[in-house]
Amino acid sequence: QVQLVESGGGLVQAGGSLRLSCTASGPPLRNYDVGWFRPAPGKEREFVAVTSTSGSNKYYAEFVKGRFTISRDNVKNTVYLQMNSLKPEDTAVYYCAADPYITKYYISSTYQYWGQGTQVTVSS
Repeated sequence: QVQLVESGGGLVQAGGSLRLSCTASGPPLRNYDVGWFRPAPGKEREFVAVTSTSGSNKYYAEFVKGRFTISRDNVKNTVYLQMNSLKPEDTAVYYCAADPYITKYYISSTYQYWGQGTQVTVSS
């Protein structure tokens, strides 16, 4: 089964940028849809962005549209989340998740495989 490791989190000032990476080992990541999630008060992990296996389809949560960009490099077995114009409310642990086939990409429980998360802290 695929194993996922996130990296790239850190402390940044409001308005700054970070690029998160989600690197896979095991089966090729090109076989999986990959999403990014973060915790949300009182509910399941909150959907942030998702990319299809080829990268041709991408979807974003409304609150990150125009600020975050998801991309993937299937040769490097890595999915990226470029985060620009960061806000203090973006502070969270960010998790990547993968599944060979998802329909409701915005629901965390539909993903089989998860990384351990990477902390993003945005100071005001």
